Amino acid sequence: MAMKRLTSWIKQKPVGGMLPNGRPGSAHPRRVGEVLLSLDAIDEQQLRMGLELQRESGGFIGEILVSEGFVSAAVVGRVLSDLIGFPFSEISFEAIDHTVATRVDEDFARRRRAIPIREDDTGILVAMADPLDIAAIDELRSRLHRPINPTLAFPYDIEQAVDNVFTVQSKSQSIIESLSDQVGHDALDDNELLSQAGEGPIVRLVQNIIEGASRQGASDIHIEPREVNVRVRYRVDGILYEQMTLPRSSAPAVVSRIKIISHLNIAERRRPQDGRFLVKSESGATYDVRVSIVSTVYGEKVVLRLLEKNSAVSTVDRLGFFPEQQALFEKFIKRPHGVILVTGPTGSGKSTTMFAGLSRINSPTINISSIEDPVEYKLPGANQINVNQRIGVTFASGLRTLVRQDPDVIMVGEIRDGETAEIAIQAALTGHLVLSTLHTNNAAGAIVRLQNMGIEPFLITSAVIGVIGQRLLRTVCPSCREWYPASDTWLKEFNLGTADSGTVRLARGRGCVRCNNRGMKGRTAVCEVMPINDSLRNLVLKRANASEVAEQARADGMMTLRQAGVRLMLEGLTTPEEVLRVLYAEEDE
Repeated sequence: MAMKRLTSWIKQKPVGGMLPNGRPGSAHPRRVGEVLLSLDAIDEQQLRMGLELQRESGGFIGEILVSEGFVSAAVVGRVLSDLIGFPFSEISFEAIDHTVATRVDEDFARRRRAIPIREDDTGILVAMADPLDIAAIDELRSRLHRPINPTLAFPYDIEQAVDNVFTVQSKSQSIIESLSDQVGHDALDDNELLSQAGEGPIVRLVQNIIEGASRQGASDIHIEPREVNVRVRYRVDGILYEQMTLPRSSAPAVVSRIKIISHLNIAERRRPQDGRFLVKSESGATYDVRVSIVSTVYGEKVVLRLLEKNSAVSTVDRLGFFPEQQALFEKFIKRPHGVILVTGPTGSGKSTTMFAGLSRINSPTINISSIEDPVEYKLPGANQINVNQRIGVTFASGLRTLVRQDPDVIMVGEIRDGETAEIAIQAALTGHLVLSTLHTNNAAGAIVRLQNMGIEPFLITSAVIGVIGQRLLRTVCPSCREWYPASDTWLKEFNLGTADSGTVRLARGRGCVRCNNRGMKGRTAVCEVMPINDSLRNLVLKRANASEVAEQARADGMMTLRQAGVRLMLEGLTTPEEVLRVLYAEEDE
């Protein structure tokens, strides 16, 4: 319906608009969002959400609406094309000719936000964020010696296209080829390693590997020696993807370079080593890189964890809670005292959830203190302490100190032992709100875990007010999402009835530039929120096991992780394969 109305509207007198850089289109300005609303391509709520995101992070409203999945790029593109009089290219699905694209350098493409797509008899088609940038067109004409045919494209799509054309593999390939063959690992002495690690090619190679990871939004880099080469993999949205292979001979120098910038001992190759360093990406973001090195059969393996410094704290509204779950969570954090626990495996977003809660209640009238390992987010006004085992600052000792600092709210990065658990419980009983994490499979398991740490049931029932269990699910790329009818296999797997009982549609991503042709982009939390009520307290006092606690919580109306995952799947935010991958072991209710 929206496309039919759009086609009809385009045939009418063109209206003006604004380019992404704010330049006027024709003489009759009209906002893109308003046009999309008049065409029923979006509704008022979606436009309000898009404008709110635009105020928070800037950018072009049309691109924001597409990235949120509210409207297709094709619809926005046709509106923009008519507004400014230039054709629109949805280069997420364009077959870019790399031979043509690389006729300009990466610096120019990023600076001018323009990339050549292909060449024909009429000239070179160039995707541009601003087709009215005459200076850029003149520079392209002088560089390429051909007529330039500009076409409008989203700035984000151009950035992704540039990333794909000038990949870390292609940038590193010339460096790899320039490396002279090195002798084996055992034959290199420390001075030779130190010399090689400081040479330009090795320095640039390590920089390229880290820069490539930051561009792709990777959380970890794995540099893994194998029998004949070295494999480099990035963990993106929780999944490892192979990026490139290095010559086996380059491994000692690469590892030594990482040791040098991490202030580690390059002569130590048998014992594990841990370090850290700061790096600034080309985009201007600063990363705190945590380094772990361990000796394997084929040499030293390196894992780098990238933590963006000063990254914005997420809000409760954007965590991924369903409305009824968010209401419970906000009820927890507004309590004056008690313990709130967030459970899940490593990397499931527990710290993000806690900080979103702290951010919601943060104000100049309360004292928020935390003990963390490490401090991942900076919360304005909070007093945050890093665990430092070398000088005896542990979770237990740090928490004991914080209790004497007149806190209102205490955040403990993780409860790892009975001593920390006991202090946290006592802090809650003496009038403090305590937020912390536990490594358990679900919310019910947190109660049993505390008992196993030696905490008496009557203390648990007196202090704990709620438990959140969570995982992270990869989400379908909104730019290439498509719907398809659910098969009998999926209907049966998720207890959705039969095809005869109604049409059930599921979503998947076709793959595009924005998601690096993976069909998935970004992650969302899938949660279960368990308030501790009287029925659960009675079970805890009887030392019931986790299954009995979980069964009672479900009877009291708790939405399980599996149920929440299926709900996200039916809303088209994730795929059935992803639900099974992450929540396979969860009981199907």
